[in-house]
Amino acid sequence: MMTAVAIFLLVACGALALGLWRERALLASATSRHQAELAKLRAQRDAELAEQALRTEALFDRMVEGLIVTDAAGRIRLANRAAGVLFGFELPAVGRTLLEVTRRHEVAAVVVRLQSEPEVLDHELRIEGAGSPRFLQVNALALRGSRGERDGAILVFHDLTRLRQLEAVRQEFVANVSHELRTPLSLIKSATETLIDGGSNDPVALVRFLEIIDRHANRLTLLIDDLLLLSTLDSGRMRLHLQPLPLRSAAQEVIVDFEARARARRMVLRNDVPDDLVAHADPGRIRQVLSNLVDNAIKYGCDEGSMVLGATRRADGMMEMSVGDDGPGMAPEAQARLFERFFRVDKARSREQGGTGLGLSIVKHVVQAHGGEVRVRSAPEEGTTFFFTLPGLPHGRTDEPSATKHSTA
Repeated sequence: MMTAVAIFLLVACGALALGLWRERALLASATSRHQAELAKLRAQRDAELAEQALRTEALFDRMVEGLIVTDAAGRIRLANRAAGVLFGFELPAVGRTLLEVTRRHEVAAVVVRLQSEPEVLDHELRIEGAGSPRFLQVNALALRGSRGERDGAILVFHDLTRLRQLEAVRQEFVANVSHELRTPLSLIKSATETLIDGGSNDPVALVRFLEIIDRHANRLTLLIDDLLLLSTLDSGRMRLHLQPLPLRSAAQEVIVDFEARARARRMVLRNDVPDDLVAHADPGRIRQVLSNLVDNAIKYGCDEGSMVLGATRRADGMMEMSVGDDGPGMAPEAQARLFERFFRVDKARSREQGGTGLGLSIVKHVVQAHGGEVRVRSAPEEGTTFFFTLPGLPHGRTDEPSATKHSTA
């Protein structure tokens, strides 16, 4: 038989074992709960990081500037949509090299500079391609790890192409204006100096030089007036006094103004505009448009030829007017630049007859201010016809008082 001591020890050992088992069970349960909590926290953190990465990627994709981030080996970690558009590569580009996606050694050279420079600022690249060159401004920053080691680079690309094109247009415009001003001013100055040096003593010479001064002073006035008008059109400050405008009578008024010039070249000016066409337009501005187009037709038409003014109502309710001549016509390359400021198909003839080179540009802007469009149809030896559209009267209107609106040119 077991003694009392043995029984006590047995019971004590059992109790101890039971306690240890319970303690282990509690510890295992706590460990399991802790691991579950850690797994939950890790999942939440991973979800937050993924969400943050998506938000960051979406933010980068909305940037106008191109963005590329590389690692220490020169492979791409991140590239946004704008960078893909600039260099013509498809996203995602992760893992590819900078040279692979940009195909430009000059871009890779910027990253090489970052090995010895902490950053590269306002570096401009000229990218030659099949079409016109593109201009990119690059800002680059070297990325460093916690111990200062190289950890890649971040490059931001800003497309300067449009800005450079505008600068080129501005420079060309200034050069053209300077040239157009210099010619009449030099002639006026020459005539004035001749008169001061004694030319005024000869009545015939006096009249001739005064006529030169007057003619070129008028040319300067026309040029300045056209420049001021274009400035007003460009700024959107021009006010249109819109009202019902019978197109046949508007055409006839312009024909009457140019009859003397047409007779000098034995040209016939014909008004084929129907009586019932009425536009909703500014009479003064449309007269200016027609005057410029008729002036061109007489200037470039054939001697003993004809000029025809016509108009139709389009299916969309717009009125389309046309001014056609039977002159020598134009090559396609000239037509593509016809509405540029100071562009002339025949420079010598235009200057000889007093043109400023701004008339067709004014036509385009005035028509666009009315919500219309202008185009040209021409071919060598087949004459030239200009077309422009104007809005018809608003639905239900036949004759209302004048309305005024700001130009949207």
